[in-house]
Amino acid sequence: MPNIKSAKKRVLVNDKKTEQNKAIRSAVKTEIKKIELLIKENKFEEAKASLSNLYKVIDSATSKNIFHANNASNKKSKIAKKIDAGLKATAVEVKEEVIVEVKEEVKEEVAPVKKTTRKASTKKAEKAE
Repeated sequence: MPNIKSAKKRVLVNDKKTEQNKAIRSAVKTEIKKIELLIKENKFEEAKASLSNLYKVIDSATSKNIFHANNASNKKSKIAKKIDAGLKATAVEVKEEVIVEVKEEVKEEVAPVKKTTRKASTKKAEKAE
């Protein structure tokens, strides 16, 4: 424990700042968890909408030197990639469903083809004679 008055004050200030920094880090983690939960539930549009709020919280923490700029960029890009991958996957699934539906409709609309028997070719008949 410090003996000097200014050192005692520094300990108190450091403890206070540590608590504030923890709260901000926790807020960032909470936002990330919210978005990851939306991703797990396949609510990619909602996740994309709440992405701007996450960016705001991360940028705020970065400006207060709680996160390094590169760390903040990594966090942002990681979440954005997850959302984009999910959106692409759902887009592919939707396209496949549409293709299957269209194929089924086409099968229903196409009339059955009548099979006919062909007559023997006239050239073959002439050679046989």
